Amino acid sequence: MQFDFSYYNPTRIHFGKDSLAKLKDELSQYPETVLLTYGKTAIKKSGLYDKVVAILSEAGKTIVELSGVMPNPTYEKMMEGARLVKEHQVGLILAVGGGSVIDCAKGISVSAYCDEDPFEKYWVNYEPVSNKIVPVASILTMVGTGSEMNGGSVITHEQQKNKAGRVFDPEVYPKFSILNPEYTFTVPQYQMVSGVFDTMSHLMEQYFSDFGVNTTDYLIEGLLKSSIDNLKVALDKPDDYEARSNLMWNATLALNTMTGLSKTQDWQVHMIEHQLGAYTDCAHGMGLAAISLPYYRHIYSHGIDKFVRFANVIWNIPSDGQSKEAIAQAGIDALEKFMQDCSIVTSIQELGATREMLPKIAESTIIIGNGYKKISNDEVLEILEECF
Repeated sequence: MQFDFSYYNPTRIHFGKDSLAKLKDELSQYPETVLLTYGKTAIKKSGLYDKVVAILSEAGKTIVELSGVMPNPTYEKMMEGARLVKEHQVGLILAVGGGSVIDCAKGISVSAYCDEDPFEKYWVNYEPVSNKIVPVASILTMVGTGSEMNGGSVITHEQQKNKAGRVFDPEVYPKFSILNPEYTFTVPQYQMVSGVFDTMSHLMEQYFSDFGVNTTDYLIEGLLKSSIDNLKVALDKPDDYEARSNLMWNATLALNTMTGLSKTQDWQVHMIEHQLGAYTDCAHGMGLAAISLPYYRHIYSHGIDKFVRFANVIWNIPSDGQSKEAIAQAGIDALEKFMQDCSIVTSIQELGATREMLPKIAESTIIIGNGYKKISNDEVLEILEECF
């Protein structure tokens, strides 16, 4: 079995309590006009907005603002940003917020100078980017997506009821990202927990797949165990700097493409959740959580050795002469117990789904077929009904 791969990640990471001090030097490499992109009021309440604006002003930058980016960024909001970029000849898009803000910034970067419908061209047809790309950078305030060090951009087209993800080439990766764990202290518990499960889901999507160097599995297992342990600490003490640092770095490493090298990768849980999110606008990590349990119970027998390893290594479940099937099931049960202990959602009804939505969500879900078992849209409906 061959494990050949090429790896490249151009994002520079500045991590730690003093990481914002690096912003001014970074800004010197980019043109005068900056599109400052952020969510609603969180960064203003925390004081981060004022700090960033002061640094931009000291660096002699002209600031154009795009505020109000929502947790599931929409096509309409992305195109609003694209219009601002063209109108003001923006030279850098600085995203301050969580993964959704960064995803939106990447979408803006490839859409501003696209002469066609960018959603159709890039998110539906997956065509290569053929137009000018505006550089993106980020200041991270919520962990989970890993968008601060990858080319992923998930955009929801509300009219089409289509939440679609696209992974762009390294040219679209943030040029630099500033990660200060202290910025995550004020994130509400629900969103913090949602983000940590998003991290765990990224790892499991890559772990439960064929091939891959053994080193990669060890990396994933370490990141999963760190996420589990540090979430427990952060739930008890939200301002524990060490726990928040570990959770932040775990999320970045979980999806900077390193943990997926030479693996087929599954990603079917994400495909189902995307359409759930298109209909309910639910928190991404919570949607992944609700879908994960029935999905893994649906497919575990097709990759049973890895699910046994998951039970042994992640949850310390001994074999003790049990059958592989019993051990694998015990591992999934342990995941469920952890989710319950951390108040992680396990029902899509809690997330706003109705029974009437389920056939539409199932029918519109993209089937990737890279996992242990290629499921059908009918099976997606079964999974949705099981987690309803």
